[in-house]
Amino acid sequence: MNSTPSTKPASSWIKSAEWLAGELGKPNVVVVDASYYLPTQKRDPKAEYLAEHIPGAVFFDLNAVSDDSTDLPHMLPGPAQFGDAAGKLGISETDTIVVYDGTGLYSAPRVWWTFRIFGAKKVYILDGGLPAWKSEGRPTEAGAVKREAREFKAEMETGAVAMHSDVQMALNDDKIQVVDARSAGRFAGRDPEPREGLRSGHMPGALNLPFTEIVENGRLVSPDRIAAAFAKAGVDTDKPIIATCGSGVTAVVLALGLEAIGKGPAQIYDGSWTEWASRPDLPVEKD
Repeated sequence: MNSTPSTKPASSWIKSAEWLAGELGKPNVVVVDASYYLPTQKRDPKAEYLAEHIPGAVFFDLNAVSDDSTDLPHMLPGPAQFGDAAGKLGISETDTIVVYDGTGLYSAPRVWWTFRIFGAKKVYILDGGLPAWKSEGRPTEAGAVKREAREFKAEMETGAVAMHSDVQMALNDDKIQVVDARSAGRFAGRDPEPREGLRSGHMPGALNLPFTEIVENGRLVSPDRIAAAFAKAGVDTDKPIIATCGSGVTAVVLALGLEAIGKGPAQIYDGSWTEWASRPDLPVEKD
């Protein structure tokens, strides 16, 4: 087995592969593969999970466990739907839940946040995700994992979620900042959106901090570097923040970064750019 990283995870919400290896198999510890990829990446997270995953991990389908009354991608479900889905995966809100993804740090924070806002208290992210686990020579297995169904008592923390009306008000209020986690090219309107038909650009008055500025080699960078990245983007971390991105996934990486430096919590604009840019009544700017 290769040596484990000597650096401590940047957040108390992040657990090392070494820690997880010691917890595998305990009845109240659940490992969750939360992999998700953009359509342009042409990767099938469920197929990849079935081919290889951390022993005992269940697969959380971000698109399936979502509000099916809207065309917007993976919008949050209601508490009854989420509780039913989590329970069928064999997860209770009292369990210790460890979430990871196949990129390192991309979609896992979104699922970590989702479990938390529905009432789970002990939810963590695997440092470096599946790539780090494998790089340390740790075991994987193939095939579906079926845990015995549990009851997940879901209650939604609605204040953690921002709607487009909240974002509109924030953009006209200098006390609240809207911070966009998309790339600089997409934010400026130079690069096309990965979803066809969406306008390019950004919300007037929003700030841009690409989530990749606080992630390196699939891991959250140090708290000092996180604080410096927010400051460089013009964000006052002492003020309330609404985080947004393409579809509400990488916005949570910014929220995780804020919690790592003792700030936040940030609200997440669930509809994010996919909703905003698809509505002709909402303004869009380009640099």
